[in-house]
Amino acid sequence: MGGDTPKGYGRQMTGTTHAGEIATGMSPRYNDRVNRDNPIKFGTSGWRGIIADDFTFANVRLAASAIAHHLLGGSGSPQVIVGYDTRFMSERFAAAAADTLSFHGVTTYLCQRAEATPAIAHDIIRSGRQGGINITASHNPAEYNGLKFSGSDGGPALPEVTHDIERLAVEIQNNAWPLRQAEDPTALRHTADPRPAYLDALHHKIDFEAIEKARLKVGYHPLYGAGRGYLDHLLREHGAAVLTIDDFRDPLFNGAGPDPSEANLARLARLVKDEECVVGLATDGDADRFGAVDKDGTWIHPNYILAILADYLIGQRKIPGGLGRSVATTHLIDAVARHYNVPIYETPVGFKYVGELIKQDKIAMGGEESAGMSVRGHVPEKDGILACLLLAEAVARTGLSLQQQIQALFDKVGPLYSIRINMKLTPEVSRTLPEKLKQDPDSLNHRKVARVDRTDGLKLAFEDGAWMLVRLSGTEPVARIYCEAPSHIELDDLVHSSQAFVVG
Repeated sequence: MGGDTPKGYGRQMTGTTHAGEIATGMSPRYNDRVNRDNPIKFGTSGWRGIIADDFTFANVRLAASAIAHHLLGGSGSPQVIVGYDTRFMSERFAAAAADTLSFHGVTTYLCQRAEATPAIAHDIIRSGRQGGINITASHNPAEYNGLKFSGSDGGPALPEVTHDIERLAVEIQNNAWPLRQAEDPTALRHTADPRPAYLDALHHKIDFEAIEKARLKVGYHPLYGAGRGYLDHLLREHGAAVLTIDDFRDPLFNGAGPDPSEANLARLARLVKDEECVVGLATDGDADRFGAVDKDGTWIHPNYILAILADYLIGQRKIPGGLGRSVATTHLIDAVARHYNVPIYETPVGFKYVGELIKQDKIAMGGEESAGMSVRGHVPEKDGILACLLLAEAVARTGLSLQQQIQALFDKVGPLYSIRINMKLTPEVSRTLPEKLKQDPDSLNHRKVARVDRTDGLKLAFEDGAWMLVRLSGTEPVARIYCEAPSHIELDDLVHSSQAFVVG
């Protein structure tokens, strides 16, 4: 599209990376060092901490013990798959979690290599397991690791479950639960390989015939993570020429972290442009998030990817159902829903809530601006591999570049430009802002507020389709500001007004 391409498709979200949650704990033998001031805490996507500081073997065993007690409180004999990503010591942490579960009497199936989070979710559903643990900090920097717990539906555990696990962890620390070892823990330990069945399932969800006919040339960056051998394997199997970079494990992630951000995909962008690929695709550390660059090397914001996929899936694939998005995600998805006269559902931040809509069979697609999506009939969990394959399919079937697809969508429903900023707060603002966010302002600078939304934080919608959202971080003195407007000028003005609102 050259010089006529609307600016903004590659505007990167600025600010700090999500730090995750901090937690501590102890081993099932209760003889390891414990920091009792920091019990296990789950955030929007699991429990995370710094390796050897908060994320220790003692704490992983504590979390696994609490999960075991939670599962054993139900009926039957629970089965749990345990996986891990490519981070430092992830396989050892996973083994410790599996040993702890079996020690308590839970049957475990331990993966033998780094596996993608959506593959683990698929295994839970296919095998009828009661849950899954994945040792991963997703897109966080290398010094972090984490633990994701999924329920029997394959989706991220809902707050009522994680709160129960947190409660049990505290009680275990306080020796409220006597340790009862299984008669033969070794008999409860098995291995698992979720990859083949998951890849087979994707064959029924992607139009590989279209990809094969198009003979696509694709760049792929797994960001040294667990996505290796998934996306690239399927594309090559179906006739695409795939140029993969950094196809090896690096626990330090080249010093950058496995986040498919604009900065981290700069090398992929150069490869795509230099080698004349039609698209560049990426997955994060555990392959539940996606990243994309266009044929000219332009990084594309996840909001636009979600919008064009929503348009493609409903408009061309004719997948029935509405569309779902988190409160912080682009309203372009709403515009697509209006265009096709299908319902739109808004959720709090956290894919577990979008996953509920998938499970209830209400939506054709659901997504979050933090590069997470899934579709009807698939796992109720973020799937970066699926998202990338659908993007390749859309390019193959339409013959349009990503920016051309965005422009076609703008022509259909009107433009919207979005950005997220993480704003560090002074102690004074940190003290006063929570109370301010409880108020319902009539206007923001010169803009009259049309609607106040408190689904998650304070969201103000305006009559011209623009909106802003302020959410407070639970782990650091940061306000997350999300803004969207019909033009770049209006977006810049809205950002300045929102920042002034926060500090004023």
